[in-house]
Amino acid sequence: MIIEPRMRGFICLTAHPDGCAQNVKNQIEYVKSKGKINGAKKVLVIGASTGFGLASRITSAFGSDAATIGVFFEKEPAPGKTATPGWYNTAAFEDEASKAGLYAKSINGDAFSNEIKEKTINLIKEDLGQIDLVIYSLASPVRTHPVTGVTHRSVLKPIGQTFSNKTVDFHTGIVSQVSIEPANQEDIDNTVVVMGGEDWKMWMEALKNAGVLAEGIMTLAYSYIGPEVTEAVYRKGTIGRAKDHLEATAFQITDELKSIGGKAYVSVNKALVTQASSAIPVIPLYISLLYKTMKEKGLHEGCIEQMQRLFAERLYSNNEIPVDEKGRIRIDDWEMRDDVQNVVKELWKIAETDNLPTIGDLAGYKNDFLNLFGFGFENVDYQKDTNEMVNIESIK
Repeated sequence: MIIEPRMRGFICLTAHPDGCAQNVKNQIEYVKSKGKINGAKKVLVIGASTGFGLASRITSAFGSDAATIGVFFEKEPAPGKTATPGWYNTAAFEDEASKAGLYAKSINGDAFSNEIKEKTINLIKEDLGQIDLVIYSLASPVRTHPVTGVTHRSVLKPIGQTFSNKTVDFHTGIVSQVSIEPANQEDIDNTVVVMGGEDWKMWMEALKNAGVLAEGIMTLAYSYIGPEVTEAVYRKGTIGRAKDHLEATAFQITDELKSIGGKAYVSVNKALVTQASSAIPVIPLYISLLYKTMKEKGLHEGCIEQMQRLFAERLYSNNEIPVDEKGRIRIDDWEMRDDVQNVVKELWKIAETDNLPTIGDLAGYKNDFLNLFGFGFENVDYQKDTNEMVNIESIK
């Protein structure tokens, strides 16, 4: 079939297998170009198919020759209907790992469930024995609690008062005002249940109790802080409460891992174009202005550049891992530099539909968004008849 992008709001309903494969290859080549990292050799990535999770898996495998197990929840293809991009990303990753002689297996299912945790533990026992790094990079809007059976849905809302500010429709480039009503307590509680640290802790407890965590195990989850202009809807909103919970959970997990010399960290990452961030009002406009500023200063990073730098310069640099006053690793350091944020702040004041193509990088934003679904790569022939029925080798 000829596969073209079909948009609905901030979601693309199609994905291109060849484009997703190209995206994965580009990331692999970047990691290989930066040289070897003396990192973990047996790695579990929970949320391994897109974004920071995929970049973490690629960095582990092709930076440190690690054996990797990836857990995710993706839709497989059907005749005439494409899979989700994470499915194609994983198929390409496993193919490249196999060519490089690297172990890579994947589990597709609800990572919040006890069943998938058990399945993962059994695979670790059978194939790897123990693991020495666990990356937790889930980004789901819904969670069915494995104990209560209740389904919780997260919301993107401010807390305390209505939020009003500029945003941009990145498809049309139109800058407009947006207002979001504040969350109630139930909204806040549900968002914390879905996006907080409880499931991360459940994973680590299950893995530890099963004896599959190696001595000195490290586990890492990802967070975001961001600037003042986004904080009402992000860091001081419902999602921020969930991130506060996630960050507090790292200390609890560290306490539980003390007996095997383990440690849990939260890495605060840079603002990037993801399916999740595209859905948050204000963020696309901020990212557009940020991209322009960071590219002009030679500081721009995508997911793979962020993760390669995190692994090489923070996690496995042979020095003590540097953390901020709240115990977090800060790989958003370039984004939050004063010389970057001061420029973005001034651009924000004047940003409107007419001048955004000049003062922002809306084209870069759109291209990165298309790339998430395997579109927009120069060396992919999108007019070619493409087989949508791609298998993931380890899930056949």
